[in-house]
Amino acid sequence: MIHFLSSKRHFSDLSEQEVLALAISSEEDDSRIYRGFAAHLREEFPASAAVFDGMATEEEGHAQRLIALHKTRFGDDIPLIRREHVADYYNRRPVWLSQTLSIEDMRAQAEIMERDAQRFYEVAAQRSRDADTRALLNNLAAAEAGHETRAGELVKEHLTDEARDTEAQTEQRKFLLTWVQPGLAGLMDGSVSTLAPIFATAFATQDTWTTFLVGLAASVGAGISMGFTEAASDDGQLSGRGAAWKRGVASGVMTTVGGLGHALPYLIPHFWTATVIACIVVFVELWAIAWIQNRYMQTPFFRAAMQVVLGGALVLAAGILIGSG
Repeated sequence: MIHFLSSKRHFSDLSEQEVLALAISSEEDDSRIYRGFAAHLREEFPASAAVFDGMATEEEGHAQRLIALHKTRFGDDIPLIRREHVADYYNRRPVWLSQTLSIEDMRAQAEIMERDAQRFYEVAAQRSRDADTRALLNNLAAAEAGHETRAGELVKEHLTDEARDTEAQTEQRKFLLTWVQPGLAGLMDGSVSTLAPIFATAFATQDTWTTFLVGLAASVGAGISMGFTEAASDDGQLSGRGAAWKRGVASGVMTTVGGLGHALPYLIPHFWTATVIACIVVFVELWAIAWIQNRYMQTPFFRAAMQVVLGGALVLAAGILIGSG
């Protein structure tokens, strides 16, 4: 934005008092972000939450040191100046985004926060004309640079091998309940439930374009229905199955994909060629479902294959018989 049209100040235009005020508000904001991460993780990942609590305490200590320096140099009245008031100052991701971040994402965000803060203190120290202020800012820059070491100490203190194993199991379970289980249910529904209308239409009309349109409509309709049903059935708060919208997306998308798999071959104008390819796709889909059940849901492969393949074969046969009749 053009400087004279912007309502924001540039960092180079700030006074030393304003730089201190900006540093104070930044440390307080960072502490709140870490507290937000900790609150989000506390129920399911208490050890990682304790690490972020420790980092928040560090930031609060920095803020208190800056406040003490401000009182000494400028008095008790701290100007209200925040990151969003400075045009060329680094920004933070809103704390509410922690609702969508994984533990690894939060740790990566914390590393970015510390590097940004370190650079800020280094630049601010170079600008300061007061020896005590410059010394404190340099010390804080060094502290931010050393936060990786401090974070490692907190990890060793709270994230024992047992805690890591427990959190890994919890994260795996959450992944299964939020993405794999709804996605698998959608893939099964889309792959099996659309077989009858698609193949009934194919053998009744032997018109590939009409069959494709019916398959497309059935797949998209089933995807929308499954997505909304999954999202509305459980908000995830009590069951711990994750956000409703995530489960709805997983279920809806995979339902649509499952149906489109054997509808797309009917874009081929030759009926029997399209039908043979569609049957091969159905075979691959059903075995893929069996593999996913075995891989993620610990269902014995033979049992999963019998359930899925047998059920799919019966629905396929029903569609062909109805269409041929």
